[in-house]
Amino acid sequence: MNPPLQSTVAAGPRAPGVTNRPPGSADPFRAQSRRRLLRADVLTVLAWASVAGAVALWLADGGASGFSSLSGSFTAVGIVAGLAGMDLVVLMLLLAARIPVIDTTVGHDRALEFHRKLGKPALYLLLAHGILIASGYGMAEGLDPVSEAVALWVLVPDMWLAFVSVALFVAVVVTSLVGVRRRFPYEFWYAVHLLTYAAVLTAIPHQFSVGGLFAQGTWQRWYWLALCIATGAALLHYRVLEPLVATFRHQLTVSRVVPVTPGVVSIEMKGLHLRDLARSGGRFFIWRFLAPGLWWHPHPFSLSAEPVQFDAAGTGVLRITVRNLGHGSSQLAAVKPGTKVAVEGPYGLFSTAARSRSRVVMIGAGIGITPLRALLERTPFEPGNATVLLRGHSEAELYLGEEILELCRQRGATLFHLTGPRPAGGPSWLPETAAGAGHRLASYVPDVSDSDVYICGPAAWARSVLHDARAAGAGEEQLHYERFDW
Repeated sequence: MNPPLQSTVAAGPRAPGVTNRPPGSADPFRAQSRRRLLRADVLTVLAWASVAGAVALWLADGGASGFSSLSGSFTAVGIVAGLAGMDLVVLMLLLAARIPVIDTTVGHDRALEFHRKLGKPALYLLLAHGILIASGYGMAEGLDPVSEAVALWVLVPDMWLAFVSVALFVAVVVTSLVGVRRRFPYEFWYAVHLLTYAAVLTAIPHQFSVGGLFAQGTWQRWYWLALCIATGAALLHYRVLEPLVATFRHQLTVSRVVPVTPGVVSIEMKGLHLRDLARSGGRFFIWRFLAPGLWWHPHPFSLSAEPVQFDAAGTGVLRITVRNLGHGSSQLAAVKPGTKVAVEGPYGLFSTAARSRSRVVMIGAGIGITPLRALLERTPFEPGNATVLLRGHSEAELYLGEEILELCRQRGATLFHLTGPRPAGGPSWLPETAAGAGHRLASYVPDVSDSDVYICGPAAWARSVLHDARAAGAGEEQLHYERFDW
């Protein structure tokens, strides 16, 4: 059976600013990928070195002497657990700080994935810290751990803050569990998650005031002061100051809202200095529409078209395309022209910066098609070296399909429309007719093992595409999928 509808378009005029690579020249994307993977290795080493360094500095300041007795050993192990746990918490904050070197190395999605994975180990270490410290002190004073904990709460200055800190960490980790957070609206989860900052702030005082752990003149004191100040500065700069500067610099205002299909609209915005936002590809921004009932709700959307119509001052128009997938996104269809817009970003690695090969494959489903349209507009490739696959239940769900077809004609890309219902048995990202005929990704893209593969769509569907791409021989560095949700 032949593959479903295929629109093959020949080479044509290239998009502005995109040049072909001369035949026989070295592939620049492989060198780019090697540099990015090297940066990832360096960041990984630095992260684990920070944990090892915290413990090593404690040992260098005489910490090993605590192992001379049973009670001292419990206390010493508790201190090590606390140091390691707090260092992991700091790493979690840095991973969520949207620091550019992290964002452009591993991507926003993977950074938050690592952030979530560190949550449980950090909590377990902090709980072990409290239990072991109470046990060690209690052994030395002839008290059970519970009585010692009560005594520490009542008698030791700043210690009550440590108990509050642990309780806040428990609340954050529990509400971050997938099965729990899906029961609450995003705004509730986000408010609870802000308690992480309160948990860190309440944990710091007892570290510097109790037991002389970070005594004046010790390397430990300077290490933790520098680490806490640097982390706080990164959060303030990248999470607060940069978004404020971007909002005031670009002065975005909704110019019009254009229906695309039922339940889908494109929101066009005018602004200043929009050249700065060009070439973002499929990277996403966080938008806040400054209108009653909307201003406090962040919306992570990619551009569905590159900024255009620049004048000498960089004034232009940009566009996002939104589907009604819930209460928050449904309100955007009614946003009024003239509404001011706050913007953060761009974030993520869903862009040319992730490329590792000269060939590229773009696969989108539903509203996940729209970031591919912006990526297709700008990412470099030679005519014949790009394939675009759009998946939907019907042609109406291939959003911006006409625009994508025209871009494929201009740039010499191959376009497949994969429409139809899902297969009844077993997971497959293809339509029922194609899956039943035994088609796979390699049926449409025979050279997928030597291509970059960009995937954007619902999570379960994307996992099926990723599985198919791996089975076709694509390596992990060639697979680019990033969730824009929370």
